[in-house]
Amino acid sequence: MNRRNLITTTLALALLGSGAAFEPAFAVDDLRIIAPAAPGGGWDQTARALEEVINAGGLAKTVTVENVPGAGGTVGLAQLVDKEKGNGNVLMVNGLVMVGAIITNKSPATLEQVTPIARLTGEYEVIVVPADSELKTLADLTAKLKADPGSVSWGGGSAGGTDHILAGLIAKAAGADVTKLNYVPFSGGGEALAAILGGHVTAGISGYSEWAGQIQSGELRALGISAPARVEGIDVPTLQEQGIGVELANWRAVVAPPGLDDAAKADLLKVVDAAVKSDAWKAKLAEKKWTDLYMAGDEFTQLVAAENARVTEILKTVGLAQ
Repeated sequence: MNRRNLITTTLALALLGSGAAFEPAFAVDDLRIIAPAAPGGGWDQTARALEEVINAGGLAKTVTVENVPGAGGTVGLAQLVDKEKGNGNVLMVNGLVMVGAIITNKSPATLEQVTPIARLTGEYEVIVVPADSELKTLADLTAKLKADPGSVSWGGGSAGGTDHILAGLIAKAAGADVTKLNYVPFSGGGEALAAILGGHVTAGISGYSEWAGQIQSGELRALGISAPARVEGIDVPTLQEQGIGVELANWRAVVAPPGLDDAAKADLLKVVDAAVKSDAWKAKLAEKKWTDLYMAGDEFTQLVAAENARVTEILKTVGLAQ
């Protein structure tokens, strides 16, 4: 190894500080990370956090982030599929929201065409009602839902998004008629919160962090969280422990263009694996309050296929997919 590579490798391992094996330095030279959304949102934040950690660890010679917003990420997805085929120097951030957006926007580009690399982080969803609601428990909510699905109005994010998907999954698991799901989409968390507190909708769904303050202050009552087990620091029972066999994470991931050979895929995975096992990434998770849901390679590929099937079935049932 020449002196330059020795210095680079030594620096990378020192900055990573986690004992993660990574050799050689610069498995990928000039890495471009596509954030298929406008600056400031979750996908953009994920892309820029990954950029910072990869730079800090010396895991690529250069790293840049490119924003390609539009249509729930499907504009960026189309660019990845159509213009980057075989390019081993590109990653794109995506997540569960894109699974639904592909279906509702009838996108010609799909996740079946890309090269899955890894799931990175996620956030579990919480179901809330106003503090003065007559619905005291999840059982109260699901009983009302089963008796008359239309009488329960759900407030959440965009139609076909994670919140909508979870409402459908809960209705199905409760034995309610999902075709009569009464879902009210809002453009932002503030609008949804106002509707819930004002009694304009029966219940609300969002990521826990969105309404953590109102839950802790007692303005909202949390009936359940969509995690597989109790989440440390969050005193909310899971859906599963209350008899609703549903878990759902609003996950974020990275994928690569189609047409990569095994060596190129392995190099990208090596970069991502070293980054997410670093102390720098762990610090980012703590700073952003993101849940570590790292899953790489074939296991992540299988997850994407399973999520696509589950989301497609629910969105068909509620009339958002054919």
